[in-house]
Amino acid sequence: MANFRYVAKNMEGKVSRGIMEAASESTLQQQLKEQGLYLIHAKTASSVRGRRKLSPRQLSEFSRELSTLLASGISIVRALEIVAEEEGLPSWIRSIYLDILSELRKGVSLSEAMEEQKCFPELMLGMIRSGEGSGNIDAVMGRLSLHYDRDNRLRQQVKSAMTYPVVLLVMSIAVVILIVTFILPQFEELFSEMGSLPAITELLMGASDFLVNRWYVLLLILFLLGVILRIASKIYRLRRAIDYIKVHMPVAGRLNKVIYTARFSRTLSSLYSSGMPIVSALQTAGGTVGNLYIQEQFDEVAAMVRSGTPLSQSLREVDGFVRKLSSTIMVGEESGRLDTMLDSIAMTMEEEAEAATKRLMTMLEPILICVMAFVVGIIIVAVMLPIYESYSAIEGAA
Repeated sequence: MANFRYVAKNMEGKVSRGIMEAASESTLQQQLKEQGLYLIHAKTASSVRGRRKLSPRQLSEFSRELSTLLASGISIVRALEIVAEEEGLPSWIRSIYLDILSELRKGVSLSEAMEEQKCFPELMLGMIRSGEGSGNIDAVMGRLSLHYDRDNRLRQQVKSAMTYPVVLLVMSIAVVILIVTFILPQFEELFSEMGSLPAITELLMGASDFLVNRWYVLLLILFLLGVILRIASKIYRLRRAIDYIKVHMPVAGRLNKVIYTARFSRTLSSLYSSGMPIVSALQTAGGTVGNLYIQEQFDEVAAMVRSGTPLSQSLREVDGFVRKLSSTIMVGEESGRLDTMLDSIAMTMEEEAEAATKRLMTMLEPILICVMAFVVGIIIVAVMLPIYESYSAIEGAA
């Protein structure tokens, strides 16, 4: 027996989706028929489980290729065949495209076929559904390509800015481990002849002995710490508290607000331009921000918009966005060019995020250098202090 994820219709044409246990697809078809449903397509639930999510760069390439092919008049099936046959495509991505192609040949819509793969974001699925309803799927894929290209560019900018500080931090830790495990043990015999040692030297030699002789205990502690952090990251209250700190911490909090504002503006602009109702677009865009504390505020925002409150005023109440967002949206509402103003604020925030990230990394680099110098200085003092004291004792005795 296997679990099948199915899509079926009744005699009135109403679509039903669900999961049902059956020995085979034909058995599933018979079981659904007894319920007055006719199977459209089915897939074993385990066949899509564990698939990796596509990265923004991969989503951008997929959307751009489909947009170009569809705009030239090629059918969606033929366009996907061309995309799936592309040379150099990773095998796991090719299998996703071939599964989508198989579903399309059964008469399933593109959005439903992609949803079955469990590796496409809800934003993309929502925009494609809107494009299918309006008949401008090629334009929607073009906007998706631009959206994920900008998202990928922003992520790469942050990664590039953090590369040097991360390398510096790793090097600092490696230098400290090298000193403690290879250099300090050379002084052990000398220190053993000195009798009592300063507290800082005793502590450092104890740490050196622990790392040399009981390194496996440290690895076990680090492993357990990683497991605990992984479990803790799934606790809702803890995740919410961490996300709250992200937007209220000094210096980095402002940068996070800019990044979240840029991401939300770009997503909302893409959804709104694709024809999605503003309330649905708000809820979907709120879920793509990447901050649980901000995301949970969108239920109230959606309720305010439904009740007739202007979007700019509703978003002014969100704690985690920069104030410039609501004022820019207000201009868009008054001029009737909301999508254009959202694009404008997204680009502005992305440029500001890039500049703020570079400033933050510029500040972080000398801080890391000073921390490294301080740690190495402590080690030097711990080594030289007992030697200096022994020389002072010899001089005093003389």
